[in-house]
Amino acid sequence: MERSDYLQLDLLTNLFEKNRNETNAGPMESYMKGHFPFLGIKSPLRKELEKQFFKESGILKESFNRDFVSELWDKREREYQYTALTYIEKSLNKLEKHDLEFMKRLIMTKSWWDTVDAIAPKAVGKITQKHPEVVEETLNSWAEHNYMWLRRAAILFQLKYKEKTNEELLYQYIGLNADSKEFFIQKAIGWALREYSKSNPASVKAFIEGHRLAPLSVREGSKYVG
Repeated sequence: MERSDYLQLDLLTNLFEKNRNETNAGPMESYMKGHFPFLGIKSPLRKELEKQFFKESGILKESFNRDFVSELWDKREREYQYTALTYIEKSLNKLEKHDLEFMKRLIMTKSWWDTVDAIAPKAVGKITQKHPEVVEETLNSWAEHNYMWLRRAAILFQLKYKEKTNEELLYQYIGLNADSKEFFIQKAIGWALREYSKSNPASVKAFIEGHRLAPLSVREGSKYVG
């Protein structure tokens, strides 16, 4: 990293350390099943600190900084990964095709629903809209990958597409994973169907009725179609 990157990282670290709260940290860690340690900074305060950081650092005025994200991802406490996600979301228009491999690395590192579900429909979804060829080049392999979180990301990347959803592709990815016993895959299928049903309820209803899906997927996906 360049010297300016270290200064930005130090600024954020100092802000967070000053607001460390061990009383909050325990319940936050329990909510995430003990997978990650926390500083104990709840979301409203963290967002205020992030706002201060972005203003003082000026990092959002610069090009997308993968080194900065990587440094946050390497830190122990989960709040740093959350700030990395905020930074990525505020930088979506700066992302290019080559950033998809970087997003894959983030998805596969310190994986859990809280990070994967932010990266997939936002960063991956944005990159794919700009570069549709990555579906064939990359995402098709994710949908059948042996790493569960990549499969979940493939199912969810169109979550915000609404009427622009590639229906054939969505149903293809769901079909590839329909017999999964994994809770997070079944849930992703239901979530993806539920969101798409807001734009095309008849199609989703017909798909659910015509395919064998896990009860969890059916329950989630049928919420708006009966």
